[in-house]
Amino acid sequence: MLDKKPIITLTTDFGLKDPFAGLMKAVILGINPEAKLIDITHNISRHNVFEASQVLAMSYKYFPPATIHAAVVDPGVGGARRPLLVITEDHYFIGPDNGIFTAVFEKEQSGFFKVLNITASHYFLPMSGSTFHGRDVFAPVAAWLSKGVDSHKFGKQITDYHKISIPSPVLSDGDTIKGEVVSFDNFGNAISNITLEFLSKSRPADSLSNFKIIFRDRRVPLLNYYSEAKDHSLCAVINSFGRLELFANKDSAAEKFDIRIGDGVIITIA
Repeated sequence: MLDKKPIITLTTDFGLKDPFAGLMKAVILGINPEAKLIDITHNISRHNVFEASQVLAMSYKYFPPATIHAAVVDPGVGGARRPLLVITEDHYFIGPDNGIFTAVFEKEQSGFFKVLNITASHYFLPMSGSTFHGRDVFAPVAAWLSKGVDSHKFGKQITDYHKISIPSPVLSDGDTIKGEVVSFDNFGNAISNITLEFLSKSRPADSLSNFKIIFRDRRVPLLNYYSEAKDHSLCAVINSFGRLELFANKDSAAEKFDIRIGDGVIITIA
């Protein structure tokens, strides 16, 4: 059951220079003035569906049940890709069928979720072009859903929705974990795909002090917090989303050490 003042979040690569994000909000509020709008971010790297998928996965659980998440990173806008409505036990997701919800699917794979192909075009705005489905399709659908329109009126369930490849860490030889850098935050911290959960499952008897972190053949100290580092050297920390990240205190690790997406991060038992 949707709240009388439902929350709708927005995640896009629109940036803030153009009016795109503001126009999505205008459309939503024009249909449902009671909606509460929250920007997760509009600074996803341009066309970076993988990054958007990661941001959604680390964010959506912090919102109340029945929150509607509109996510628009849509390099295939106007093409053959389908608009989707994803229904999980506690949340709704609206966006293009280009893999943007892959990480959500992985998190929800053991629970309930349905994926609908949105085809009920009478819920769309009249379209004068094909380049802005965020305004013309996804915003109005999110608004009408927030008004209480039954989710199944938007389209039929599908099972052939698109998923992208998400690199996973690998345990090899029983004592070596191989992961990689998958994203950067605004501070230049390099976030890996190695999670605290993976470490705990891989070596349940070992504490973090027993792990040795290797990046480009050099050992990287694992610290408890950023300011524990006394200089700008490369260090590691488990961040607040349970991910191993590489950082340089009060500096950009990405720039200072020329770290790239896909660079390997290795953990061995010390």
